[in-house]
Amino acid sequence: MKKILFPIICSLLTISCATTNKNTPDYIANYINSISSDNLKKNLTVIASDEMEGRETGSEGQKKAGRYLIEQHQANGLTYPKGATSFYQPIPAAFLNAKYKENLPDSENIWTYIEGSEKPNEIVVVSAHYDHVGVKNGEVYNGADDDGSGTVALIEIARAFQKAKNEGHGPKRSILILHVTGEEHGLHGSRFYSENPLFPLANTVADVNIDMIGRHDEFHPNSSDYIYLIGSDYLSTDLFNVCEETNKKYGNLALDYKYNDRADPNRFYYRSDHYNFAKNGIPSVFLFTGTHPDYHQPGDDVDKIEFDALTKRTKYAFAIAWEIANRDKRLVVDKDGK
Repeated sequence: MKKILFPIICSLLTISCATTNKNTPDYIANYINSISSDNLKKNLTVIASDEMEGRETGSEGQKKAGRYLIEQHQANGLTYPKGATSFYQPIPAAFLNAKYKENLPDSENIWTYIEGSEKPNEIVVVSAHYDHVGVKNGEVYNGADDDGSGTVALIEIARAFQKAKNEGHGPKRSILILHVTGEEHGLHGSRFYSENPLFPLANTVADVNIDMIGRHDEFHPNSSDYIYLIGSDYLSTDLFNVCEETNKKYGNLALDYKYNDRADPNRFYYRSDHYNFAKNGIPSVFLFTGTHPDYHQPGDDVDKIEFDALTKRTKYAFAIAWEIANRDKRLVVDKDGK
């Protein structure tokens, strides 16, 4: 997550066949439960390894991580979106440096796509940033939680949607999986997409954004069965209801709205990539589990990730996107976001 100079300061989720609502079609439970802790761990062990050199925006380490992401999507049967010529959305250095002049090199967003079966022109974006802060004083900042956790969650979410499509239960609306760059330097990748969208923003139904869902914070010392939801009610009552009802249908996380307060001094709502969708009037929800002592430190490593919790939260994110994509009507924007 982008770091800025602000102060940092019930029931359990067990999304499984046993706890899925009895009225839920079996095939939905099948796709939720196809999300694999083993896959999340395998992929995060690579993405957050020293070999990726902290994934600094535009660096060779980030590009190497990007190539790995594409390989995983291809292995899972996914391809790049209609209208694109590759898995990359190139972003020139001039754009990345226009605001803060940090001398960043060219970089790229990475995308993949599952076309909708009934409303293919309506798009649900599922996003996470795959950059981190690189190497400092010879130490690699691996960013396993920030945002390796969201990055590997997207691989599994994409795989689950593709599995559904392969088996004849694909989503009604199209899903754009968007790995964005430049988040740590000012949400640049998502800003570039919002200013240069592959699909019209008017056709973009929602953004489900995932940033840091692999650990617990100081406010939840005894359980990781929670998640912070931020922004779900800012633009759309429908989106808020989807997030609440999906949680009840597919298990029960403790949904924490601590950081949803518009007066929150941390201003997390403005600090991850959903914001570049929300500011354009697109209903957006940010899934987050808070900061910890290793936030933006070299200790944010894979061995500290709580994979059972990461798996549950990834399943919940998939379920939210599934519900949005399969509603009869698109989410209604009935609020001004203020």
